[in-house]
Amino acid sequence: MGEHSSAKHYTMTNNDIFRQLRYIFDLKNTKVIQIFGMAEVTVSNEEVNAWLSKEEEPNFKSLHDKTFATFLNGFISLKRGKKEGEQPKLEKTLTNNLILRKLKIALELQSEDILEILMLANFRLGKHELSAFFRKPTQSQYRLCKDQVLRNFLHGLQKKYREQE
Repeated sequence: MGEHSSAKHYTMTNNDIFRQLRYIFDLKNTKVIQIFGMAEVTVSNEEVNAWLSKEEEPNFKSLHDKTFATFLNGFISLKRGKKEGEQPKLEKTLTNNLILRKLKIALELQSEDILEILMLANFRLGKHELSAFFRKPTQSQYRLCKDQVLRNFLHGLQKKYREQE
């Protein structure tokens, strides 16, 4: 597997990933609401704040897979333009593989780009390992994208998009 940094080992939740994406791309609540709107879903400022809250805070609300998939589909529309006609079917269950795929699509990344972003977080991954994440789960070469990979990818995105001079 790849080399890893001394990141904390905890299971990442949709809320964690949502908070990081909001920070990385400097998405204010109004923009988040617009992103959901691009996926044809209306959310309130209160809902966005609840998803951004920490678990120990009283207004915390868990961001369910279907809702997070809606956000990611809206993010794709924001970055690439909304597709005409029927919108993509929402996944009821999100995996790290699907989250990585949706971010890859939204940011128009090639495999080399993803590997470079991972290197920004000092995380090495082989091209074959990466391509295994994008295969269908029924294929023998399919590999589960572990939290460590997604965490380092988000860390690399932060270095690329947020910590620029």
